[in-house]
Amino acid sequence: MSVNENQGEMSFLDHLEELRWRIIKAFASVAIFAVPCGIFWRDIFDLAMIHPLRDANPRPRIIFTSPAEAIVLSIKIAIAGGIIAASPFIFYQFWKFIAPGLYKKEKVIILPTVVVSTLCFILGIGFSYYILPYVLKFLAGYGAGVLEPYFKSNEYIGFILKITLAFGAVFELPVLSFVLTKIGMMTPKFLIKNTRYAIVVMFILSAILTPPDVISQAFLVVPLLVLYGISIGVSFLAQGKKST
Repeated sequence: MSVNENQGEMSFLDHLEELRWRIIKAFASVAIFAVPCGIFWRDIFDLAMIHPLRDANPRPRIIFTSPAEAIVLSIKIAIAGGIIAASPFIFYQFWKFIAPGLYKKEKVIILPTVVVSTLCFILGIGFSYYILPYVLKFLAGYGAGVLEPYFKSNEYIGFILKITLAFGAVFELPVLSFVLTKIGMMTPKFLIKNTRYAIVVMFILSAILTPPDVISQAFLVVPLLVLYGISIGVSFLAQGKKST
């Protein structure tokens, strides 16, 4: 791993202080963007929670079963919207925290990495939004004729957020592969050699991140496998650029 010549001058407490301020700045950015998301939470609700049900048959009804559940729902929508809108700033804080451990020539990748990280995160969320109607159509129709689909708003938004944020996170695999290869912590050979172990981890991860049904898990594990293959290619690219 590359070590910056100035890194040794920073004590453990200095690193903790740096981490604390990076986290504070990230939370502050989420809070700022959460305000307008909270104001327009009904519009976001229609877009993020009603629209994915468009093909479901029978069409589920979203209900709330406690007096304050609608308020809690609006807060969750505001926070989730704040996280997505503030993602560029969050990635910037993360990579800037990593930067002191890099050589000067490696620090030039920080800004491009922030941009690509944000794009991959948004792409992952967009992909999940694309497949959600198919997942919900299957889940709502599975008990058709036997059960009437009523989704509790609190549980339903938890389902949506878990799926979308999980896809946003796993789409960062190629970015991590590029950076870790660039700084010497990973090689394409390592990724290829440990493919079978990675596949096991992917199935475990998909089981944790998705609801307990095979369809949702399959919708996550297949992109994970594809992204792992892309990550190997990206690692080869990063290694090639490193050696030049």
